[in-house]
Amino acid sequence: MTKYGLRAQVIAYTVLPTVLIGGILAGYFSFHRFQQADEFLIDRALNIADALSIASEYGMQDETRTILRRLIGTTHRKNSPMIKSIAIFTADNKLFVISNYHRDYQKLRLDKDQPIPDLPQITTLDDSIIIHSPIIDETNFLEYQLTFDQPRKVVGYVALEINRDQIELLLYRDAAFSLLVVLLGIIGSLYLAFKHAKRITAPISDMASVVEKISLGRLNSRVEGEYTGEIGLLQHGINEMALAMSKHHEEMQESIDLATSELRETLDQMEVQNIELDITRKEAQQAASVKSEFLANMSHELRTPLNGVIGFARQLLKTQMTNNQMDYLQTIERSAGNLLNIINDILDFSKLEAGKLDLEHIPFEIRESIDETMHLLAHSAHEKNIELSLMVDEDVPQELIGDAMRLQQILTNLIGNAIKFTEQGNIEVKIQRTEKENDTDKGIKLKFIISDTGIGISEAQQEQLFKAFGQADSSITRQYGGTGLGLVITQKLVNEMKGSIDLVSTPNAGSTFWFTIAIERCTRIPLASLPLERLSNRTVLAYESNEYAVRACSQLLMQWKTNATVTETDIQWQKALHKRYDSIVIGHSNNTNITPLLTHIEQAKEYTDNIIVLLNCSDPSVYEQLMETGITHCLNKPVNHKNFANALVSNETTPTTLQIAMPIQRKDINVMAVDDNRANLKLISAMLTDRVHRVTTCKNGKEAVEHAKNTPFDIIFMDIQMPILDGVSACAQIKKDSLNQESPIIAVTAHVLPGEKEQFLQKGMDDCLAKPIDELALQAIIDKWAPNAQIMEAAPQEEIAKLPHKKIPAIVKKSFDWELALQQSAGKSDLAKEMLSMLLEEFDDIRKIANSAINGDVDSEQFAKAIHKFHGGCSYSGVPKLKNIAGLIEKEIKNSINPDLLEPELLELLDELDNVEKEAKTYLA
Repeated sequence: MTKYGLRAQVIAYTVLPTVLIGGILAGYFSFHRFQQADEFLIDRALNIADALSIASEYGMQDETRTILRRLIGTTHRKNSPMIKSIAIFTADNKLFVISNYHRDYQKLRLDKDQPIPDLPQITTLDDSIIIHSPIIDETNFLEYQLTFDQPRKVVGYVALEINRDQIELLLYRDAAFSLLVVLLGIIGSLYLAFKHAKRITAPISDMASVVEKISLGRLNSRVEGEYTGEIGLLQHGINEMALAMSKHHEEMQESIDLATSELRETLDQMEVQNIELDITRKEAQQAASVKSEFLANMSHELRTPLNGVIGFARQLLKTQMTNNQMDYLQTIERSAGNLLNIINDILDFSKLEAGKLDLEHIPFEIRESIDETMHLLAHSAHEKNIELSLMVDEDVPQELIGDAMRLQQILTNLIGNAIKFTEQGNIEVKIQRTEKENDTDKGIKLKFIISDTGIGISEAQQEQLFKAFGQADSSITRQYGGTGLGLVITQKLVNEMKGSIDLVSTPNAGSTFWFTIAIERCTRIPLASLPLERLSNRTVLAYESNEYAVRACSQLLMQWKTNATVTETDIQWQKALHKRYDSIVIGHSNNTNITPLLTHIEQAKEYTDNIIVLLNCSDPSVYEQLMETGITHCLNKPVNHKNFANALVSNETTPTTLQIAMPIQRKDINVMAVDDNRANLKLISAMLTDRVHRVTTCKNGKEAVEHAKNTPFDIIFMDIQMPILDGVSACAQIKKDSLNQESPIIAVTAHVLPGEKEQFLQKGMDDCLAKPIDELALQAIIDKWAPNAQIMEAAPQEEIAKLPHKKIPAIVKKSFDWELALQQSAGKSDLAKEMLSMLLEEFDDIRKIANSAINGDVDSEQFAKAIHKFHGGCSYSGVPKLKNIAGLIEKEIKNSINPDLLEPELLELLDELDNVEKEAKTYLA
């Protein structure tokens, strides 16, 4: 009852007892009255039945029905409200006489098997009561008195049916009267309850109203009236509470007024401070803007002369000089390079802090990128006579997709620090996968470990490593310098690559830095860049006394499945010199004393005609001295894996061929290829001729649109950057109005940057194919967009490399790579030579535009188009160094660097053009 109001509770507690007691009493008396009436009816019926059974004795003996009919008829009329029927049956249970015609008189008869009772018997039916009373023969009454053991003679029985309607009517009347009495009691109780509830709840409601007014702030409200008892006490309490609250409100209002006055003064002061802060903020923003502008300007102002210093120093190094002059120039170049690295660190730190450093998302070969980094750092290690080695686990994918330049920057920082803080010993770089191979997962995690035997870092110094402008040793007299930004930039770059970096170090025992990155595996199958089949099972003897260099060399030889014998001591070396070997590899770590190396070379000449020396030195004079001893190759450590592999098979007489695992299937489809570069167009046309029935070529987008209006094509390969009409515009016109509105158009472009493929797809292209074109990728595109095309007979394949060519001694770095040219031209030597010739024809134009750029007489847009076109041509002609230089210049142009600021790179480009021409003459002869 707690959820109901006081009024409802008062009414309920007043009415419920009346209803309950009245209902119980009315029910009890009504039921008792019914029982009494029923018993009275039965007693009266028994009396009538007994009198009739006595009076019917003589009639039954005389068998005078008339007298008995009058008797029972008179009895029935006198008691008609109660009696429904009277019947007399004989002793053999036959009807003798009945008071009225009864349709169902059989129910008055006893059952056949039932004897006539000695005493009156009562039988209750649904709506009536039947009484059977025996008729006794009383003529021999005296005999009965004398002999009680003899049974009395029954001559018949009287059946009397009583009607219960009168009793039920009486019951209904009494029940109605009882209900009326109960209702009157309930009405009276309700009247009293409402009256009493009003007397109690009315003042409470008034008090609740006053309390509500007080809660709304009307503190002058009071409970009026004269009340006694508990309600009076409640009235007094509410009034006192209102009075206290009114006083408290007045005091609080005074406090609020005082606080408001003080707050207003404070707000005035804060407004003044906000104005001052706003002025300070604008000044800070302006200062930050000035700083950013200063950094941007200084980057160009400093980089431009530094690039000139570095570039011309490199050019001077190529001229004839004395040893002292060469040493001075090398010192100038290294110093300028260090200064350029410091400037780059500051700029990279600013970009990272501003969140404006974007990572590239392009395919690259990880081993080649790391070899390049190690080669750049090798000179510093060689100066300290430190052994620098690299180990890449076999399960690390060859090609990945990511930012190779930033990965090289991370490794350069960490390996450079290791070289800087290591005076003697070894530096080892390991690359591992952190999870098992999973062909269905494109994303992988790699772990890079850089271990050194340097001075180590204490725990206190480790806490300062990854803080900007902080170093392990910040004292003025420290031996090692730097900006203190290298590790900070490294950590931020690793975080950008979704990885982490950490270290373990012990003072005077060395340090181990490791970091992990998440990177994407390139899904396309790379072309074979190593002669693995030729390396397999070649007998190789390797000698290396340094344990780190032994591990690195052994790992490569095992991965290439060579039949290698690795020795680490002179005793093992002497034991191994008992048979001929295909190649003998001699590693030497001490570049200050090469006498033991010369001894090993003389011993090896008797057992092989291919001697490869791995030297921990960058001095060209030492190289020349060793080459004069009759060795075949001299490679510097850490060894470049491609150069090492090519050196191992360089003494083979078998001509180089490109093996294609699966026969090429030609499909009966019509294909159009569009490219403004003749060499690119020639190559893709040759590749498509082996795979499709008909190939149509166009030099620009306008020609492609005209052909598309007249000829239906199954697939269209479209270059992006073209004169007259670019690829995107040509694609839009073809899709809009031509016979090829539903034909798939494939974008063919170099340097697919992050999001660029999606942009091509949004602009109407159906797919994207990256340059240089991979045969497997090209075949996959054809199979994807023409899966149900009819297969034709394979085109006749040319015999590759039929003509014998001169054997050229291997060098450390080639300007022209014939094997690469064959791979890029689908294994066709004639096509490779033709594309090389076409590339050489462009050299004169490139020389002219490069000289104009150096003199500042060239338009930037025109220069960018020419370099882009030339870079694409270099992708298919076996000129990796020239391609890299052209790609670097194109990248700088895209970064809004003016051509006249690229003088060192342009001079290097001109030199490389001469080198390519010299080396290519042998193959074109």
